[in-house]
Amino acid sequence: MKKVLLVIALTTLAVTVFAQKIKKNTPLNNVSINYLDKSFSVYDKLQKTIWRNPELGFLETESSALLQNHLKENEFAVESGVAGMPTAFVATYGSGQPVIAVLAEFDALPGLSQDTVPYRKPLVEGGSGHGCGHNTFGVGAVAGAVAIKQWLDTEKHTGTIKVFGTPAEEGGGGKVYMVRDGLFNDVDVVLDWHPSTGNGVTTDTGTAIQMIDYSFFGVAAHAAASPDKGRSALDGVEALNYMVNLLREHVPMSSRIHYVIADGGEAPNVVPDYARVSYYIRSPKREILKDLVEWIGQAAEGAALGTQTKVKSEIVSGFYERLNNRKLSELVQRKLEIVGGVHYDGREKAFAEEIVKGLNKDISILKYAGSVKPLEEEKPSLGGGSSDVGDVSWVVPTVSFNTATFVPGSAGHSWQNVAAGGSTIGTKSLINTAKVFSLSAIELYTNPELVKEIKDEFDTRRGAGFKYVPLLGDRKPALDYRVKK
Repeated sequence: MKKVLLVIALTTLAVTVFAQKIKKNTPLNNVSINYLDKSFSVYDKLQKTIWRNPELGFLETESSALLQNHLKENEFAVESGVAGMPTAFVATYGSGQPVIAVLAEFDALPGLSQDTVPYRKPLVEGGSGHGCGHNTFGVGAVAGAVAIKQWLDTEKHTGTIKVFGTPAEEGGGGKVYMVRDGLFNDVDVVLDWHPSTGNGVTTDTGTAIQMIDYSFFGVAAHAAASPDKGRSALDGVEALNYMVNLLREHVPMSSRIHYVIADGGEAPNVVPDYARVSYYIRSPKREILKDLVEWIGQAAEGAALGTQTKVKSEIVSGFYERLNNRKLSELVQRKLEIVGGVHYDGREKAFAEEIVKGLNKDISILKYAGSVKPLEEEKPSLGGGSSDVGDVSWVVPTVSFNTATFVPGSAGHSWQNVAAGGSTIGTKSLINTAKVFSLSAIELYTNPELVKEIKDEFDTRRGAGFKYVPLLGDRKPALDYRVKK
């Protein structure tokens, strides 16, 4: 009996030692991951501070400063106000190759003010809010960079980590100006993420976009007493919109055209001498986008001729479609599967269930927050959103992935996203993101052959003779595009 007990005891001890050895050797037991596990409260406070003060594109003074200050406190060298944008920055730590960069966004959206409760409750009526989760976006990137710095220091390893603070993703296209100014020229690999309702690597290419304002100029007159003496700028806008709505039948189904009349006059009894319509024109391929822009420009000229007004067009911004990199995607997929999904505690689960019920969906969809999607094959884009990350991806190998910042089932740019992103759910998501960044960077630093394979694929997919030409031309950053005119 004593021998049996001794065997059981020795077996138990062996299993325990083996388990400890596995834990010791696991990828999640390194200095960068340990730093992030100990720093939850630091980044929870930082993301919530940015969340409480939502700033629109190119106006993110406080949000950008908070991120820059945290990086400076962690010994990063920070260059501010780059590429003609006061809130843009590049932070650098380390030396030598490879140079790995992470992207940080921090702009909010207008009209989405919301408290962290599972029902509609604006904090400021008509105020701004982080409906795209950029409060977590920037903080997740910064947390990942600081964690990577911890590893570089501890291992005394050669390599450089950069954080690109990129303002005004929501229409302003801050990254495009940074690409145009050559700020990515010395970067070997870019790691990017975006808040979402699930966890997975991005394999779609999105759409290229040009954002164009068409301003019409007419002649003011009394709309009742002497309308014959007036020429309505608003008529020009409406004539353009009518023609565009007719041409929709004849464009590729994957293309998208949407507009809003930003200025339609002041009073019905005054023939407006000025009117402006803002257009977003999208297509999965830049070549098709170019044709659409030309066609709509011709319609604008025709609308001006037909209403005896004048028209002026202004490119506000423009983004490339995304160029994916399979080798990079596979790397990040492996790390994402190691880190896993976002797991709710009791309070977070109750909150998420209320959100889902309010959306009239089954609470079973909450499982997607805790799981990681398999890596999909790249497929042609059938439309959808655009991002200035696209421009980055055509000048340096880039990968993007998502973590579950929002409650599954929520729509993009919604109050539900604001509520979840400003809670500990958002913080758990950004910590997971930072872990994926750090694990991916470590493999890139220690595997130069993989870096070479990634860059070789990039060169092949981009094609010989590629020359980057920004879709926004040589215009200066539209620093006032979120300022009401």
